[in-house]
Amino acid sequence: MRRRIRKPWRLAAECAAVLIALLVAFPLYWMVLSAFKPAGEIRSDRPVPWTLTPTLDSFRRVFEQQEFGRYFLNSLLVAGAVVLASALIAFLAATAVTRFRFRLRTTLLVLFLAAQMVPVEALTIPLFFLMRDVGALNSLFSLILPHLAFSLPFAIWMLRGFVKAVPEALEEQAFIDGASRTRFLWQILFPLVFPGLVATSVFSFISTWNDFLFAKSFIISATENSTLPMALLVFFDTETPDWGGVMAASTVMTLPVLVFFVCVHRRLVSGLGGAVK
Repeated sequence: MRRRIRKPWRLAAECAAVLIALLVAFPLYWMVLSAFKPAGEIRSDRPVPWTLTPTLDSFRRVFEQQEFGRYFLNSLLVAGAVVLASALIAFLAATAVTRFRFRLRTTLLVLFLAAQMVPVEALTIPLFFLMRDVGALNSLFSLILPHLAFSLPFAIWMLRGFVKAVPEALEEQAFIDGASRTRFLWQILFPLVFPGLVATSVFSFISTWNDFLFAKSFIISATENSTLPMALLVFFDTETPDWGGVMAASTVMTLPVLVFFVCVHRRLVSGLGGAVK
């Protein structure tokens, strides 16, 4: 009897979840559809959610852009550097603030939390002058450093829960068995918190890969150091924007994120579950 009472609520929850998933996926579907539509259908006053004459012309225009491949490699380099550096630094920092007691530890944790509340747009101009003063403008370093700074507070806070979940008795037992602190850190603690590192890496990768604000603000004249979002500007025209090219380039930009997510989705689920726990 109890299962019969709860079943309608469960069915309603599942239907609501499916509806929300469809609403979230529809813009992605429309982007991919527009990438394959002919130019006439894209500019039509009566758009339809299908096409009977798919074409690869939009993708051909995207790959014919001479700098598109270079922008793609720049994006991979920036995102990869931010993911690896943030994972390493966040792991060490989370271990330090969790396992060690030192002065201003609580203040430091509060500062990490407060850093998450500052909007990126409010810091863009100060960061621009900072990059100018250190001579980092027009270089990939000017994109790596800000993203690393913005991803670290979240990563440290998230990994802190994973490190704290590892019993201190395990560390004491490792020391009794003759393991050094370095060996315990990399051979015991690191594998246990690796799912959390994967979860934080996904967020760091997505935010860095899709960045347009920093790429537009810090890469001024050295266009060879631009990233993939800047390639979208090539298809914008004040009179007749090439929406097919924009959608095709956006589709190509989405593929690495999907591939990265598919590769780590199992670790991501366990990492998010561990964070909640």
